[in-house]
Amino acid sequence: MTINKTVSSIAFAATMAAITVALSPRARCQAVAVESPGGTSSGQWSVQVDQVDSSNVDLAYSFQIAIYENLLAELNKTKRFQHVFRDGDRSAGDVPNLLVLKTTVEKYTQGSETRRAVTSVSGATKLTVRTQLRTRDGKVAFERTVDGNVRFFGSNLRATHNLARNMAKAITRSAPEPPTAILAGQL
Repeated sequence: MTINKTVSSIAFAATMAAITVALSPRARCQAVAVESPGGTSSGQWSVQVDQVDSSNVDLAYSFQIAIYENLLAELNKTKRFQHVFRDGDRSAGDVPNLLVLKTTVEKYTQGSETRRAVTSVSGATKLTVRTQLRTRDGKVAFERTVDGNVRFFGSNLRATHNLARNMAKAITRSAPEPPTAILAGQL
């Protein structure tokens, strides 16, 4: 009976800690709605994700597309942006608070699934990218170098998923303030 009370107390404490973190203002990352110059009320940025630039490294096209698609999915999951647009989406031109996400692959180390499965020491697939969020007028609002890799189990393309997840986390933590800061000239 005492063990059950202890386990219940620990579970309750963990649940309360999780709720506290989930309800904190930083975790919510919700913007306050403001009146934009166009007359529409919008307190969040929208983002257009440009195609991945891999011209500096020898990267298979499948990796380039996988990074792009995983990044779109991860950014949508964050709920940080009002809308996530694909590259070339014409409807993005009408959005007043638009950021453009540019991704450039800086380094790629091809791994081996077989080596990872056999040795678990070698064969890691590694990707390093520079990611930039820019305003419409080209000002850099956010810039980071982000890594993604798969070291132990999983396919080589799993590194693209890990990279996209890391990029979305970095953007969520450090992306520019909602458009109110831009309107007030603080950026």
